Parts: sequence; structure tokens; C-alpha cells
Amino acid sequence: MDQLGLLIVSLAVGLGVGVLSGLLGIGGGTVLVPVFKLGYALSPIMSTATSLATIIPTSISGAISHIRRKTCVPSLGVAAGLGGAITSPVGVWLATISPDWAIMVAAAAVIAYSALTMFSKALKAPKGKKAGAGAAADSAEGDGAPDAQAEALVMPAVPRMTRRQLVMGVGVGAIAGVASGYVGLGGGFVMVPLMVSLFHIPMKLTSGTSLISVALLALPAAVTQTMLGNVSWLVAVAVAVGSVPGALLGARLIPRVPERTLRFIFSGFLLVGAALLALNQTGIM
Repeated sequence: MDQLGLLIVSLAVGLGVGVLSGLLGIGGGTVLVPVFKLGYALSPIMSTATSLATIIPTSISGAISHIRRKTCVPSLGVAAGLGGAITSPVGVWLATISPDWAIMVAAAAVIAYSALTMFSKALKAPKGKKAGAGAAADSAEGDGAPDAQAEALVMPAVPRMTRRQLVMGVGVGAIAGVASGYVGLGGGFVMVPLMVSLFHIPMKLTSGTSLISVALLALPAAVTQTMLGNVSWLVAVAVAVGSVPGALLGARLIPRVPERTLRFIFSGFLLVGAALLALNQTGIM
């Protein structure tokens, strides 16, 4: 493929990753690592490092949009982000002393676990349940719109976090930070399921909250990988040019997608990424 073709493909990949990032609250590494490994033929360590570098502008773009639209919990996002920023370089260090196959197996395993957890919660979520009894729901009902559509258009109220919850948020971020630095993912694949499980935050609010955290925790890991010379900046910049506007678009779609649907999309998206990594590592792809 020539340079122009590679640029066009990179922009398209970035746009798709950005939309998923803004919609699901992930940095995009669950797609980028397999794409960089399988499509760009980068080594496992370069795939994870380049993913981390690309994640930062994507996450910042999506996080800003979520904050403006009040579709996130900023205090929890910052708390988790700070916890992850402290531990993500530890994950990078572990990756540098691990064999390539171990990094890819770990990435596939944690992605698959998060996917199954969210899929289970999606199955238990009520179908077509309205998010509230506000005017928007009443209006949609009066116009003959289905319950699922009414539920999608009503955003849940942003909860106030207690000091204990913020401390827990730091702990969640610390766990995500190690995983992020090691496998080159933003950490949203860990934080989104935990935010839903531990803090009972609706998916419509976890996406933006997670992106705030990802933007903070990915930075020190990306800097560390850059200092080690593992980042392919040409690829990272080309993909980021497409992912930044994509993340803005994804954040705009949040109010239009039902809660249960978001959970199914998130889990299915992660399962595909895990399967691709596993198949590649076993030599099938």
C-alpha cells in the first residue's frame, strides 16, 4: 500500500475508533492494538505503545464533549485518572520485561473478561424501560414513540460522589492503570464495568467519566513508551487525526442510544477485539 492509501486507511480507522471511544467510554485501544498488530504489522510492544499515544488526543476530545453535555461524573473521572496515572508506568515496565506472547494473551484475557461481565449485565437490564418520568419521556410517549426511544432521549441525573466513593475511584483507576500500561489499552475496558458494578452509574454516564480517566492515566504511560522508543508516531498521528472528530461524534450519540443497547455494543465490541488477538497469537490469522 502506498503512503496516500495508508493515510486514507489510517484516517478511516481513526474515525471509527473515535466514534466508539466517545460512545462507549474507551480510549480505543481495544481496536487499535489488534489493528496495529494485524493491519500495520507492528510488533506487540510497538502496537501497545502506539495505541497509548493515539488514545490521549482521542480521549481528551471525547471527554471535553461529555463534560460540556453533562454526560459524565467529572469528580469520579479525575479520581480514577489520578490513580491510574500513578500506576500506568508500572504496567509499561512490566510490558518491557515480558515476552511478546504474554502481552497479547493478557490483552485478550482482560478484554474478554470485561466483555462477558458487561454482557451479563446487559442481559439482566430491563427492556425498553424509561430512564425517568420527565417531560422528554412524556413528549415522546405522546408522539407515539416507543419506550426504548423515550428511554434513550432522557439522560440520567449526574450523581454526587461521596469521599469514600472517590477513594474507591482512585483504587479502580490504579488497577486500570497497570492494565493500561501493560497491554496498551486506555483502561476503559476495566473502568466502565467497575463503574457500573461498584458505583451503579448508568452506562450513559460511565462513557464520559471513563474518558476523563483515560486521558489522565494514559499520559505518563505514553511518555514512558516514547522515552523507550516504542511509539510509531507516523501511525499514531495519522490515526489520531481521524479519531478526534470521531470521538466528538460518538459523544453526541450518547443521548440517542438506549442503556441496554450501549451495554450490548460495548460487550460485543470487546469480544471481537479479544478474539482477533487470540487468533493472531495462535497463528490462525
